[in-house]
Amino acid sequence: METLDNTEWDVLIVGTGLQQSLLALALSRSDKRILHVDENDYYGGAEAAFSLQEAEEWAQRINEDSATAAFSNVIITKPEAVCSDAHAPALSFSRAYSLALSPQLIYARSSLLGYLVSSRVYRQLEFLAVGSWWVYSVDAQSKGSTASEGFSRHGRLLKVPNGREDVFQDHDLDFKAKRALMKFLRFIGEYEEQIEVWEERRQQPFSTFLSEQFKVPTSLQDPLIALALSPAGSDQTTTEYALPRIARHVRSIGVFGAGFGAVIPKWGGLSEISQVSCRSCAVGGGVYVLGKGMASPDDGTPETTESGMKFRLKDGEVVTTKWIVGGSSSTTPKDSYRRSMTIVASSLSPLFPPIADEAPVPASAVVVFPSGSLKLNSNDELPPVHIFVHSSDTGECPSGQSILYASTSLSGQEGLDLLRVAVETLLSTVDMTPPPAILWSIQYQQQSSSGCDSLPTSTGSNVLRFPPPSIDLAFDDSVLDNVREIWQKILGNDADEFLVFRDREAYADDDEQ
Repeated sequence: METLDNTEWDVLIVGTGLQQSLLALALSRSDKRILHVDENDYYGGAEAAFSLQEAEEWAQRINEDSATAAFSNVIITKPEAVCSDAHAPALSFSRAYSLALSPQLIYARSSLLGYLVSSRVYRQLEFLAVGSWWVYSVDAQSKGSTASEGFSRHGRLLKVPNGREDVFQDHDLDFKAKRALMKFLRFIGEYEEQIEVWEERRQQPFSTFLSEQFKVPTSLQDPLIALALSPAGSDQTTTEYALPRIARHVRSIGVFGAGFGAVIPKWGGLSEISQVSCRSCAVGGGVYVLGKGMASPDDGTPETTESGMKFRLKDGEVVTTKWIVGGSSSTTPKDSYRRSMTIVASSLSPLFPPIADEAPVPASAVVVFPSGSLKLNSNDELPPVHIFVHSSDTGECPSGQSILYASTSLSGQEGLDLLRVAVETLLSTVDMTPPPAILWSIQYQQQSSSGCDSLPTSTGSNVLRFPPPSIDLAFDDSVLDNVREIWQKILGNDADEFLVFRDREAYADDDEQ
């Protein structure tokens, strides 16, 4: 198609973020005329994955104009070589890396995995196990705990129990602590049916709830709170917030194999899901154009004809569509993270021990620095830092290297410093020879904002907007609710089962008959 000018469509989708891409997948068998555009020259929106060169080009664009972007304040650091040794660790070529802007875990109980199967796109994806969870403890020795083999005496990384069997086999826990943990694990498996236990404690700090209701020792509270992946400190993480998230973790263990309960997509996280979803829509007849965004109209009411609404693209082309779908125009982000991605010249193998007999080799580990475990110049208790450690098995870096994805809710320069200290502390804690070296890193601020996926300020029942993409550390199934709602509005009475398709070969056989 040489030009889009004066073309007519049933649905115009703006942005290729995960929500828009899943909508494209849901509409891919609907026989609708779909035009899918993105102002960026890459797929994935806020969930994109970049090579080194693409990451540096992205950083330059964001820093030049971040007024409406979901990202800002991007800083790239390249440590200077300390020697001229040809065998010294070094970066590989640009496309040897695939760095995810917004990495998320996908729990085994997530509806997303079921829909990827029922929509038949799972064959184009590969998922890898998230293995061990670790909690950093600065006073583990004084409490009598022992660190796992492979870690130094500079602080401790304590392995979070994976379930009841791990609790029973932990010789560092006394009988009283084991009994308290087992009581809590029995409760969390069916907490919704025991609302009388926690109803009046919804807003109580979760640490207080653990102490008063289950007598869980203080030393064991951080590992449990870590499973909630809360960006807030221990005293700010409420019982109401923690319970469903810890239940999600516990209930997911063993679904796909012993010893793990979450997975990540290979080759770049959620960006892979966005791309295969768009590819499926293209196979169904959807038209894709990157590097083409929407122009902002002078007023909020588009011209309407019998064929639909007219919208102008940034290059002046005018398209007509019955429906337009994009991001929210809200300019007030509700959540914000300081993030970093660090390429390390080490496999960090002690972080990836076998998780169970006959279990897959883990490609990701989770390291949590609880609130107050790291210090900067101030005496204030700092929020937690979460680090997702990805091995080269993810396809995101060459063999012998790994990627550290760190995040904290602390913004500004202090947040940047906190992430740097967390990464340095983790690398000094893992006991390896030679010591792990940092090859490259990037830091940035991320807001919960639709950024350039936002639609013009047009109004009308056929102008549909997704809320800003989630920046939680685990995939939130409410994303699927958002997609289903818009899919239902567009198809109306023609809607069939959501994201349930037959193989395309089956359709071809029907046509032949």
